[in-house]
Amino acid sequence: MKIKITLKKSLIACLKKQKATAASLGLTKPGDSIVLEDNAAVQGKIKVIAHLVKVETL
Repeated sequence: MKIKITLKKSLIACLKKQKATAASLGLTKPGDSIVLEDNAAVQGKIKVIAHLVKVETL
């Protein structure tokens, strides 16, 4: 199953760990989206920045 992750909020006031997690997903500015395969690694990254992103299943 694939999921679409969209960055909804800015990373300006976030912790370094959260900025690094967003960058590892390829999300740099609000509105950026990426489609990835749903697996444990991606779910862990989403959990770190859950308050900043919107996740949709495809």
